Amino acid sequence: MFQRLFGRERHANRAITEALYAQIVAAARQTVFYSHWNVPDTPLGRFEMLSLHMFLFQHRLRGEGGAAQEVAQVLIDEFFLDVDHSLRELGIGDVGVPKRMKKLAKMFYGRTAAYDDALERNDHDGLTAALARNVRPDAGAWPQASRLAVHVADAARHLAAQPTESILSGTVTFPTAKAD
Repeated sequence: MFQRLFGRERHANRAITEALYAQIVAAARQTVFYSHWNVPDTPLGRFEMLSLHMFLFQHRLRGEGGAAQEVAQVLIDEFFLDVDHSLRELGIGDVGVPKRMKKLAKMFYGRTAAYDDALERNDHDGLTAALARNVRPDAGAWPQASRLAVHVADAARHLAAQPTESILSGTVTFPTAKAD
């Protein structure tokens, strides 16, 4: 299976990783996050939601070996390439991109550690606080953070129920965020 996924069939593998990444991005861009839950629809707000959904994907594949571990690594690489590309589209020059990438990578890994800790302890309040601190650091009170935390916990359970084989074939689903 490893050879099939990452050996000679690179074009098929690229299609699988592109499909997975597109599904992660689509989950992060659900309108309700921005329209009802007050996630800022800004480059940083979109980075936060994409980071959150990339974390959920990585969390699902954590502990898996072989091809699943490889897919997880390829997707994290794709994520950071996308972030790099987005910085360049925003007009950040070649000199400034590495510095910003280092900062964004540190932000990503710090957030994922906080989210992972809260999920592992089934700590709704801790997850809510981590989301509020990261997604809306300037907002003070952000009542929708609790709804986002419920969604994240639901998404983690939803992803856990998906067979690894399905994910490795290019299909991952996230629950739909509800406005109410």
